[in-house]
Amino acid sequence: MDIKRIPLINREISWLYFNERVLQEAADPTVPLIERIRFLAIFSSNLDEFYRVRVATLSRLTNLNEKAKEILGYNPKKLLNQIKNVVVKQERKFNNLYENIIVKQLAEEKIFLLNDKQLNVARGTFVKSYFREKLLATLVPIMLDNTNVLPELRDRSIYFFVKLTKDKKTTYALIEIPDNLSRFIVLPETNNLKFIILLDDIIRYSLEDIFFIFEHDSIDAYSIQLTRDAELDLDKEVSEKFIDSLSKSLQKRRRGKPMRLLYDSEMPLDMLKYLVSKLGLHGESLIPGNRYHNFKNFIAFPNVGRPELEYVRYAVLPVDSLTFDKSLMAMIAKQDYLINTPYQTYDYVIHFLREAAIDPKVKEISIAVYRLAENSRIMHALINAAKNGKKVNCLIELRARFDEQNNITWSRRLEEEGVNVLYGIEGYKVHAKICLVSRTEKDKLAYYACLSTGNYNEKTARIYADHTLLTSNKKITNDLVNVFKALNKSILPKGLKSLIVSPIDSRPAIYKLIDTEIRHARAKKPAYMILKMNSLADEQLITKLYQASNAGVKIKMIIRGMCCLVPGIKGYSENIEIVSIVDKYLEHARVHIYCNGGDELMYLTSADFMTRNIDTRVEVGFPIYDKKIKKEIRDIIDIQLNDNTKAREINSHNTNKHHKTNTEVPVRAQIDIYNYLKNKNKIN
Repeated sequence: MDIKRIPLINREISWLYFNERVLQEAADPTVPLIERIRFLAIFSSNLDEFYRVRVATLSRLTNLNEKAKEILGYNPKKLLNQIKNVVVKQERKFNNLYENIIVKQLAEEKIFLLNDKQLNVARGTFVKSYFREKLLATLVPIMLDNTNVLPELRDRSIYFFVKLTKDKKTTYALIEIPDNLSRFIVLPETNNLKFIILLDDIIRYSLEDIFFIFEHDSIDAYSIQLTRDAELDLDKEVSEKFIDSLSKSLQKRRRGKPMRLLYDSEMPLDMLKYLVSKLGLHGESLIPGNRYHNFKNFIAFPNVGRPELEYVRYAVLPVDSLTFDKSLMAMIAKQDYLINTPYQTYDYVIHFLREAAIDPKVKEISIAVYRLAENSRIMHALINAAKNGKKVNCLIELRARFDEQNNITWSRRLEEEGVNVLYGIEGYKVHAKICLVSRTEKDKLAYYACLSTGNYNEKTARIYADHTLLTSNKKITNDLVNVFKALNKSILPKGLKSLIVSPIDSRPAIYKLIDTEIRHARAKKPAYMILKMNSLADEQLITKLYQASNAGVKIKMIIRGMCCLVPGIKGYSENIEIVSIVDKYLEHARVHIYCNGGDELMYLTSADFMTRNIDTRVEVGFPIYDKKIKKEIRDIIDIQLNDNTKAREINSHNTNKHHKTNTEVPVRAQIDIYNYLKNKNKIN
């Protein structure tokens, strides 16, 4: 099969299909109203990151357009135009949804979003008072004229581009909207009516107070937001020098090349032309938007109405027979345990590390972390362990995109507290989520491991659906000992028996597992695969999956985000079905299930089927040996495959239509998984 001719969806276009699914949730009338606003915020935040990273990369490639076309197989300039066409359509849907549906439904709930022109005298007085007390001192407009160079606009900050007119003479100015105050101000209630105003409109209402020294007949302000190139030019040397260069690069990120100007579509043409000329933007970088930008702030939109306007907050569940009043390691010594977040409490992981920090028999803790909570209890447990005389090795991936500064801060804090901080392997990001505790038992070292599909981050564990395994199984812990030995020496681990570790093992191990299914299918034996991941873009793996489909292997996949494989194509993928689940929680787990001739093999992993995960990152896939846990994961996956409420079918046409199943009973996987785990505890 010629890899250059296989059916593929372009990865950028596929990603936009995914963000369309997020927008569908915002449009779904069965989703609680405040949650619909939050999905709009997620859509907006996703798009910002897309422009900062993916569009930035394509923009660079346009400088090598013909050469890039030859290497990549597509024209970067043409793709940028395709992206713009899709994004403009999505922005229109977004604006219509917010302005003509969401705002009206808020009003039906007696919640009114007021702008600067809708304030009565009493509310106007309140707003002016708030402005003078909280805002005025923080606002310093920058006056512009045709001779001045436009000042550097900060990445993703909101600005008002202001136009003052006096006797047909025009003066322009810029005002940066503060980002250290709440975007939403709740106004005094009247007759059970709730009123909210955005910070933007408080400033609009008070423009006269800002520009009082300038004579003018009219004054108008329009929102703009610039998205810049977020990629970093880094010194690859893994050392203190690397930390310093990364810190400097983070400062440069704010001044990266402009990628997208989102502007109020009501802005007059003369103002837009002025900005375009000063910023040196091209047509594909201009995205018309609505009155309000940085919509990601709407994730914190206050619910001043009924509780039913938000999703029900379910109490986190315990893991059956795993308790906090006894030693976790004593329990893990007897059996494996699985934590399914966010349904079950992440406190078990914190408790595992706290116990290791104070247990006199624990000698060493090794952990690899990628994204951390700002005030991480994981890090505090490691610091306490070091203070208690344990040897603590913490590998922090400094290049975790958009978390670099937080990780730098923690790495320095850990070093100050006596933790042995490692910075990975030159040329490879360490994306694995692994932890190993060494404990003296009967004059020998015993090992306890915590491996996960998600980050050691208690904040995201409340909204990311992941699986975490606690185990003392020697097949796994012996391999982990060798993994950490290698990482301590800044080399890649080799010769492992049970774990599948990128970049050395993953590709050949996955190929071998797929080849087994192909061989069984050709021999007319049962052959299937069930694969769950965040993204699928590696062309070699896609080719392998097409080969398996052609051999008769039944393949079912759950892929939340980007998916470049095209299912249902004759001669390639007739035996492949793919769904994407977008719901209350972010589906983040990676699960592989292989028929293996009837003796099912199951792996959890930190890796997606992306070239970077397979070839240029350190990732760890780990087998599930415990039969009860295997059944639990299988049951959860089966529930997801039967979702006919929040699952959408992946296809080449971006229809994102809801997945149909054989049952007429509504199946909403995330609710049904919660109930499954809750009932399972009752039975046991």
